[in-house]
Amino acid sequence: MASVLITYDLITPGKKYSELHNAIKALGSWWHCVESTWIIKSDLSVVQIRDALKKHVDANDKLLVLGLSGVGAWVGLDKNCSDWLTSNL
Repeated sequence: MASVLITYDLITPGKKYSELHNAIKALGSWWHCVESTWIIKSDLSVVQIRDALKKHVDANDKLLVLGLSGVGAWVGLDKNCSDWLTSNL
């Protein structure tokens, strides 16, 4: 399973995030400790993930899906968030 970063900007005022969040959570093990940023573990390609999520965003929204290399550095995250990253990147 690969680690994949998902980030987005939902432009439309009043946009409900729950539909997108539920779709992300359905993709596999997930991390969400920074607003509008998720990391998931998935066997799907980044294109397959993008295609699964794009139906939950509007045409003027922004969605970015990136494969992660396994290298990372961070500060200011609580122990649970740091532990997940350490175990899953």
